[in-house]
Amino acid sequence: MKTWLKDILRKGLVKAAQSTGAWIMTGGMQVGIGKYVGEAVRDHATANFNSRTKVVAMGIAPWGIVHNRQSLVNPKGSSPAMYYMEALDGATYSLDNNYSVYLLADDGTNEQLGGETSFRFRLEEHISRQKTGAGGKGSIEIPVLCMVIAGESKMLERVYKATRCPIPCLLVAGTGGVADLLAEILDESLTMESARGLIEQKLKHHFPGEDLRKMVDMVEKIVENRDLVTVYSNTDGTEDFETVILKALVKACKKQSSDATEYLDELKLAVAWNREDIAKTELFHGEILWRASDLEDTMTDALVNDKPSFVKLFVDNGLNIVDYLTYGQLEELYSSILENTVLCHLLQRKHEERRESNKPHPSEFIPVDNTSKGKEYKLYEVSKVLKELLGDVCAPFYTQIIGNLKSSVSRRNSNNKSQQLAYGELKYETKKSTTPWIDLFIWAILQNRDEMASYFWEMGSEAVSSALAATKILKELSRLESEAEESMAMKDLAAKFEHLAIGVFNECYRNSENRAFKLLVRRSNVWGGATCLQLAYEADARNFFAQDGVQSMLTENWWGQMAHNTPVWAMVLTFFCPPLIYTDLIEFKSFDNENVDGPQRVEMDSLDIDIKTTVAEIMEGEEYEKGKSEVIPLKTGKPENSKTMIPESEIIRVKPRPTWLRRWKQFWSAPVTAFLGNVVMYFAFLFLFSYVLLMDFKPAPPDGPSNSEIILYFWIFTMVCEEIRQSFFVGSMPVTQKVKQYLQDSWNHVDITALMLFIIALVCRMFESSYEAGRTILCFDFMVFTLRLIHIFAVNKQLGPKIIIVRKMMKDVFFFLFFLGVWLIAYGVATEGLLHPSDMRLSWILRRVFYRPYLQIFGQIPQEEIDASKILSSNCTDDPIAILMEEAPPCTNTYANWLVILLLVVFLLVANILLLNLLIAMFSYTFSKVQGNSDIYWKFQRYNLIVEYHNRPALAPPFIIISHIHTFIKRKIRKVASQKIRHFMLELKEPLDSRMLTWEAVQKENYLVNLAKQKRDSDTERLRRTSQKVDIALKNLNEIKEHDRRLKSLENEVEYCAKALSWIVDALSESQMVKTAKPPPVLQ
Repeated sequence: MKTWLKDILRKGLVKAAQSTGAWIMTGGMQVGIGKYVGEAVRDHATANFNSRTKVVAMGIAPWGIVHNRQSLVNPKGSSPAMYYMEALDGATYSLDNNYSVYLLADDGTNEQLGGETSFRFRLEEHISRQKTGAGGKGSIEIPVLCMVIAGESKMLERVYKATRCPIPCLLVAGTGGVADLLAEILDESLTMESARGLIEQKLKHHFPGEDLRKMVDMVEKIVENRDLVTVYSNTDGTEDFETVILKALVKACKKQSSDATEYLDELKLAVAWNREDIAKTELFHGEILWRASDLEDTMTDALVNDKPSFVKLFVDNGLNIVDYLTYGQLEELYSSILENTVLCHLLQRKHEERRESNKPHPSEFIPVDNTSKGKEYKLYEVSKVLKELLGDVCAPFYTQIIGNLKSSVSRRNSNNKSQQLAYGELKYETKKSTTPWIDLFIWAILQNRDEMASYFWEMGSEAVSSALAATKILKELSRLESEAEESMAMKDLAAKFEHLAIGVFNECYRNSENRAFKLLVRRSNVWGGATCLQLAYEADARNFFAQDGVQSMLTENWWGQMAHNTPVWAMVLTFFCPPLIYTDLIEFKSFDNENVDGPQRVEMDSLDIDIKTTVAEIMEGEEYEKGKSEVIPLKTGKPENSKTMIPESEIIRVKPRPTWLRRWKQFWSAPVTAFLGNVVMYFAFLFLFSYVLLMDFKPAPPDGPSNSEIILYFWIFTMVCEEIRQSFFVGSMPVTQKVKQYLQDSWNHVDITALMLFIIALVCRMFESSYEAGRTILCFDFMVFTLRLIHIFAVNKQLGPKIIIVRKMMKDVFFFLFFLGVWLIAYGVATEGLLHPSDMRLSWILRRVFYRPYLQIFGQIPQEEIDASKILSSNCTDDPIAILMEEAPPCTNTYANWLVILLLVVFLLVANILLLNLLIAMFSYTFSKVQGNSDIYWKFQRYNLIVEYHNRPALAPPFIIISHIHTFIKRKIRKVASQKIRHFMLELKEPLDSRMLTWEAVQKENYLVNLAKQKRDSDTERLRRTSQKVDIALKNLNEIKEHDRRLKSLENEVEYCAKALSWIVDALSESQMVKTAKPPPVLQ
């Protein structure tokens, strides 16, 4: 057999069968093509022993030619059968052990080939009329393809019957026999009248001595059904053999009708083989009228099997995703996820939790169908999984669709609740999804499908918030994933979507700074009321916070309505002298800038006039609207510069109306004011604390405490009140979630520790017996309060990044201390045992084991205690009892003093040189590693600090108690809702929200266009296009070479004919048989 034909069988046919689950049926004998197919199946099974899809080879042979066939006869049946193969070359042949199953047809003949032809044809015809699976959704009629390699004259009848069935045929040209015969005839474009002579000529050439009349008729019928026959040659390449098979099946399906239902099986087959290119060229070329309903089943198949190219193809060709995706269809997609994945484990766990929860209180949950086959996950499980992955930043998903799955009503209302839920379950599955692209996007993200999720993100709305939410989900999934490779893929995809969010936001920021700010704080209806900033913070998207647009927005909020260039000294001075607010010392943007720059000009039909103008106005909320400037329409006029000015008809004039109350509120409500006030008062607090500890710490009552100490107690009391307010009264979440969010900040742990230590010290200080303990705890507590300054100065642009670096280096210090501690204990215990074996005092042992070696690292080496030559004579003793009673100091043992000196040298060498240089190297590595990203970390932490001081009252402790009383009266007595409870949130109503989303979608499209252009202009893409062009050029060159070969062959034949005719002319001229007056023609 030719090498290229072996490659076709091994790399083409068997690979195609493995990828599609097809069965290969041959004669199954150890002779001819069947032998080589068996070897190809064996080699493939050996190389892919872990593959889930096994290649099934079936042998269909006549009973009369099977060697040693009697060994297969067993009245009781035998599976598997015992059969011994032998290498034979005669009238009978052995079966091939590489085949999975055999069907042996007994037609009564012995030692004659072809006895199985009739049975095999009827079997193939029967199979072609069956459907895959149980005939439900996604099932197709089983395609049958007759592949002809070489073939004797009897194979011609086999091809004839196949085309009459009709069963498509694939001819492998270049193998001889019937395959070459039909390939040569089909290659000629002749009419049926002129083809008969060619057929007879070809048959005489390939099968001399055969009965040509019947064979000519069969070939003519085959030529009539040439749409069912595809020719494949060795020049087409083995890597595209799957394409050849699919094209042969699609070609056989082509009819004159344009009804799409006749092509559904071929479309499903193209989806199964993931050949979107063939489906596009053969089935979606415009001649077939595809309806949206025709594509729904194949759309589900493409989604389940992760074939995004087909999803795009179906959407581009008329599939309406809104009509397609019902909530029942969405549940079907979730039920079809692969096993042994993180999502499957999460859904399974939630499913079991719901099943267990139904047992004690079945009326509180949606009923679970325990009789259903397989796992059918509901939106309940999906909602719980998303809640676990996204946390409390988003409201629960799908609760409005399926109802509140966990009943919040009392027990007495549980029966009605159960009936409502059961009724709702029957109804919601048929409802269409309100956000189909987002639902599919979440479904793809949960399965870590890169290309599919990217496509759904491009088609969906709310690009920035969706990308950030995907980042959060993927990072949580990567944390739960046990396989390192899959976890890394999830992290890479999370980084990709964070980059997409950054790209779209930067595009928005370049287009409109004001709208980009609103986009950051806009509450998303899709993502449970979360904002982009909240999603980015939960996703730990530090690169997103490092963008100029986000930092500009944070800066705007930090300064409020004050100018950014306001000096700090002016604010501190105003802090102590509030009337300076009404002087020019503090510059406000809201009306000062407008008075200088003239009337503000904004577009009438834009978001900038309908939405609050600045970030500070967003934060001030409705109270700002009450004092907002009047809007006065202008008369229509011609603008001075049409290129830079907006038409006068679309312009309004904003007339500011400043008030003294407005200035007062704008100064004290700015986060920077609260921050500076807290910094100044915190320094005052530390000064008071240190003064009390050092100069005014009175004894226990009744002599104390002093007045300054009582002021300190009151100060601490106001700080405790503030911490209680932050943990229990900030935000609109439940109390448990508020406390959980409060404890997530590590600096709050420092605050709690400092306050708890102060309370313990205060209790101890009030009693004479524990007075000194209280004083000691207060001294240590002062250190904790002082360290709190680090967090305060984290907002500084110079100090902030350095604090990040110090925090990272602290981890290196702990590693260093571990190594140092091991070496220090080893040295300390050894030297103590050598120098003072008689000393049993635990305090002195610990001092000499830990404290003395630690001091020796810094050069404090007591030679009079270590070196025998310098030990001073003293009244010492070796009596353990006397030493324990401290009657005399212990004597230093000088027996192995040389070993002590040697250990000291080695200890200092390792500790001072090796370990310290290791620590320096670790510091250097950490610094170089973190230095580049420290700015990003600082900008990320800056968001936390700004949010914290935005929520804080304007006054600092101890005056903050005034703000607390004012807030209590306003919230609890007057029942005035807080505007800061929705910090950094903007609620847009229609049509403003739709216009904002439309603007964001336009910017997303601009970003994707630029991204595609960059990719198209990249070196990799250019190289790929060049490679494709080279492949096309080589293919055309091969065709040109084939044409040249054929032209040379024709030239040779013409030359031969010319010589033959010349010879005939010469012969006739010499024979004198033909008499003519004209001479023979001569070639000019």
